[in-house]
Amino acid sequence: MTRRFDALLFDAGGVFLVPDPLTTGMVLEPFGGTTNLGKLVRCHYAGMAAIDDATTSQAAGSIDQISWISYRRAYARESGVPVKSVDKAAEALLRVFSAFLWRFPLHESVAALWRLHLIGVRIGIVSNASGQIERTLANENVCQVGEGSGVPVLIVTDSYVVGVAKPESQIFDEAVGVMDVPRERIAYIGDSYVNDVGGARNALLNPVLLDPFGFHFDKDCERIASLHDLVAFVR
Repeated sequence: MTRRFDALLFDAGGVFLVPDPLTTGMVLEPFGGTTNLGKLVRCHYAGMAAIDDATTSQAAGSIDQISWISYRRAYARESGVPVKSVDKAAEALLRVFSAFLWRFPLHESVAALWRLHLIGVRIGIVSNASGQIERTLANENVCQVGEGSGVPVLIVTDSYVVGVAKPESQIFDEAVGVMDVPRERIAYIGDSYVNDVGGARNALLNPVLLDPFGFHFDKDCERIASLHDLVAFVR
């Protein structure tokens, strides 16, 4: 297979970290939801598909410009909460939602990141966050700039820190400069069609949508089920 990319930029949430299923499971169990960790990871992707669709239907520019109630309802439904209890379960989820809930590491993605690093691919993170994402990624042994227990990456960009958020193209500018390869040789991987695919296209990067459970089957973009799929694109 022809090598397509020389550098990879990644979103953090939904790619390396998802909402802590130990917390969400405890919240949803009284409403009939599952406490199975694997099923609760799946719930995140159902929620992302729902908020992407809600953003599009409301003609908003970003998933962060609308209420995340559609995400929480879809998350609750996917967890097995009966329809009659979904609204109350979504309200209960709101009580534990904060930027720091996104702290459960996806070890399959971390293993794939190590593979990509060892191949020699240039790697960075660009995330809509709240000033915490670089520390969270390091604390969870996912990645860090420089030495540490995670995968070494060249840059971690946090929208709160830089003052611009996806899908605006400017959030990518510093990371693209650090990658030091042409934009057409850089892929951006995320789990939101609106923010991540839209942001990558705005920045003239190659969008790749991480869609491990097929919730985005109808989207007009390249989709992968696992970050391991990227290895074939960069060897």
